Parts: sequence; C-alpha cells; structure tokens
Amino acid sequence: MNAEPSLAGRRLDRAAVDPPTGQRVDTPVEMAAYFERVRAHRSELRESVAAVGLALESPIARGGAWRERVRAALAELAHDFAAHIDLTESPGGIYDRAKHTAPRLSVAVDRLLTEHRDYRDAIGGYLAVLEHGGTTADLPAFREELTTLVGRLVRHRQAGGDLVYEAYEVDLGGSD
Repeated sequence: MNAEPSLAGRRLDRAAVDPPTGQRVDTPVEMAAYFERVRAHRSELRESVAAVGLALESPIARGGAWRERVRAALAELAHDFAAHIDLTESPGGIYDRAKHTAPRLSVAVDRLLTEHRDYRDAIGGYLAVLEHGGTTADLPAFREELTTLVGRLVRHRQAGGDLVYEAYEVDLGGSD
C-alpha cells in the first residue's frame, strides 16, 4: 500500500529521524518511505514473536534442546524489539509526532511507551535466565509465562497499528 496519498494533507511540522539512516523525514514522500521501513520492520518483529511461539510449542521434555531453541528465539526477539523501540521512539518519530499532531492520542502513545519498557525488561529477564543457566525448575510455568508474553506482544502490535492509523490514516496491515 502506498502511504503517500494519505499523508499528502497531513501536517508534517515535526520532522522524524529515521534511525537506520539518521536522516530527517520531512516530506510526504519521505514519510511514505519511512512508513515502508516501519512495515518491513513490523514484519520482522511479527516473525520474531512467532518464532518464540513456535519454540515454546516444542516438546519441553527435550530439556536443554528446548531451552536453547527458546533462548535463540528470544535473543532474536530482543534484538528486533530494541529496533522497534528505536524506530517508534526516535525524536520526531511515529509516537513523538503523533503526540504533537494528534494530542488526543497522547494517552495511547504513553501506554505503548510504558509497554515498551515492560516488554523489553521481561524479554531481557527471560533471556538472562536462559543464557546464564538460571533456574527454571518449573519449565511448564516458565513456558506459560513466556506464552502469555507472546500474546501481550501480539496485542501491542495491534494497538500500535491502530494508533498509526488514527494518527496518520496509514494502514500498516499485518505486514506479511
């Protein structure tokens, strides 16, 4: 989907900074390209969340192999989630611009920002347990906690997509 027509009439008085390039995003054409990068990243994040879900579905009785599969998937998710935070929280980025051009969305933006901290810390905590041989004496409970986190991350993506649509009239879609 081309985001440019939807952005043509939007106020772009707060320039975004595209984290990968470090360049300002000022014009509707630049914003359209920025949203394409957001879509691509969204797809990577969706795949990382799905990989954790698949790892969690593998037989827990495999012990060390199960732990390693989940650890590898969580490491990729941690990387992609950090990139997601960089992309959405950059000065003049999606969330910053939304708060300034659509103040009615400030509460939703603040909720997503809080979730970023919570989810980043949770992912890091679970990863640390698996990387440093921490105790997971109750693997079924550990798996249940991670499964719950996966569901929360899916809902976070949905809320983020809704916010972008409300602020910019841009449908990020499922990013498949």
